[in-house]
Amino acid sequence: MSDATSRTATKHSMPSEDDAQFNVPTTSIRRVEADSVQVFYREGGDVTAPVVLLLHGFPASSFMFRELIPRLATDYHVIAPDLPGFGFTEVPSERQYSYTFDHLAITIDAFTRALKMDHYAIYVFDYGAPTGFRLAMAHPERVTAIVSQNGNAYEEGLGDAWGPIRKYWAEPTAGNRDILRQSVLTAGGTRWQYTHGVANPEAVPPESYTLDTALLERPGNKEIQLDLFMDYASNVKLYPKFQEYFRKSKPPLLAIWGKNDPFFIPAGAEAFRKDLPDADVQFLDTGHFAIETHAVEIADAMKSFFAANGVGRLRAERTA
Repeated sequence: MSDATSRTATKHSMPSEDDAQFNVPTTSIRRVEADSVQVFYREGGDVTAPVVLLLHGFPASSFMFRELIPRLATDYHVIAPDLPGFGFTEVPSERQYSYTFDHLAITIDAFTRALKMDHYAIYVFDYGAPTGFRLAMAHPERVTAIVSQNGNAYEEGLGDAWGPIRKYWAEPTAGNRDILRQSVLTAGGTRWQYTHGVANPEAVPPESYTLDTALLERPGNKEIQLDLFMDYASNVKLYPKFQEYFRKSKPPLLAIWGKNDPFFIPAGAEAFRKDLPDADVQFLDTGHFAIETHAVEIADAMKSFFAANGVGRLRAERTA
């Protein structure tokens, strides 16, 4: 394992007598081998604090959590891996990795075991949702709470933007595969995912979609993404199993949703209440990547939700 550290941007609050008000926790950059994969991850907070596992979506990486990690790390041990095929996680060619959501979940399960994560709350976004829900079904005793930020588990949550991918599921031809390659896996397609539904698109930091675009251009990566587009149908088939897990295990759940998301529409957030009547459902006036425009609001909502549902805070434990 190797690691490095980077200092995140300072908060806008003025210094006070309480250092926690103006000292920003360090975010560390690390790697660990899990499932014969070199998993890249970001980590912040005291290792003795309650764990929060952040799972990103397409076409992003743990970089999307650059503003959230330091805001949570004052109270929690925050860990954000890059899924195989994304970010800076490295899959050796000899591994002959099969890019399916089942395998993503197997690798992240191995990652949690490598880091000895026995209990954790999970934040799931986009692809992180079917990955995280698979983890939760396999190990319900480990999951202390779930935060779903535009992370879907219901058919009614699938928006019209899924049309071309649904067509690929129904007709998995080379032509339909190429349509997705030319329309979605492009610089314009990636930027659109970040800016659609945002009141001021210019407010979205360009380094987000620029990094994603660069990583998509790596040799072979677009084929990986197209394979995952096809396999997303397996998640839809598992929706009833995810819902059964919700009903049986009753995890505390916060659904905090960019209400203008064309992929996962508000009905998907509201649907959680069918199986978890006490689910906390909140909407933000933004798009799919709500974290890019509403990191402060999401962090505040998470902390309030964790406190209300018994997920301990570091400071509270120290002063108890």
